[in-house]
Amino acid sequence: MTAMAEGHPPPHALLRPGIAIPFLIVALIWGSTWFVILGQNDAAPASWSITWRFLIATPAMFAVAAAMRRPLRLNAAGHRLAVLVGVTQFCGNYNFVYRAEEYLTSGIVAVMIGLLLVPNTILARVVLGQVITRRFAIGSAIAIAGIGLLLLHEARMAPLGGQVWLGVLLALAAMLCASISNVMQANETGKSLPTVSLLAWAMLYGTACDAVLAWLIAGPPVLPTSAAYWWGTAYLAIAGSVVTFPMYYTLIRQIGAGRASYNGVVVIVIAMLISTLFESYRWSLLAGIGALLALAGLVVALRARKPLT
Repeated sequence: MTAMAEGHPPPHALLRPGIAIPFLIVALIWGSTWFVILGQNDAAPASWSITWRFLIATPAMFAVAAAMRRPLRLNAAGHRLAVLVGVTQFCGNYNFVYRAEEYLTSGIVAVMIGLLLVPNTILARVVLGQVITRRFAIGSAIAIAGIGLLLLHEARMAPLGGQVWLGVLLALAAMLCASISNVMQANETGKSLPTVSLLAWAMLYGTACDAVLAWLIAGPPVLPTSAAYWWGTAYLAIAGSVVTFPMYYTLIRQIGAGRASYNGVVVIVIAMLISTLFESYRWSLLAGIGALLALAGLVVALRARKPLT
């Protein structure tokens, strides 16, 4: 995270085209991926779906790095960081997310992951010594209250009864894994490496971890025959990974992990809209108030005059 090293961005840095455009592209794509992930859960074990996703994404990311003429050779510290990012982001995070969607609607999982700014900022404070502002703390408290109401609504409505809380725990684990990756890739070692080069190696290590985990949990490889499944996998691999992660990690280095994770505001709106249209998500007064509080809290933090992380 380089916001401090590169100087404080102005209060409305997110409105600059160079930041706003990739910020919105990432949010729009990731907002749609939640529903695609949900559609894959019945076609193959989650671990193999994740493996196929990154088996497609990894060579594509190496190709992007080569096309951009970025050096692919990493030193030992670079490879250690790539392993950490690969295991947390491209293995742990996604394995927890896919399984969370077995117990929660895609919209609810998206809302929870939308609070990524909380662990991002806390870890940035602990690991990188960056300041947490009062406005951020207030916004986070408001957003957490909103998420609590949304989850209470889900617990009342979900047919799986108590298992909804297993989905909550899985989503929280996914958020923690993503946060570790977000913060650590922006340390001094990460800042010295081209983003696409680090991502290419991280995806390679993450894919290897995914394959081993899939074999241990689900047995031999499962190859669905549905064309829709593979179109969805290709979309998740190319649009949802190769296009978005270089943009997102660059945003983290430009404006900090906390501010970059604010794209979750837009992700939540898109994911909940899709969940309403295609998953028959049932709104209630409780859910509506919860959603408004969650968005209000994120907006309060977004309007902070100083970089959060």
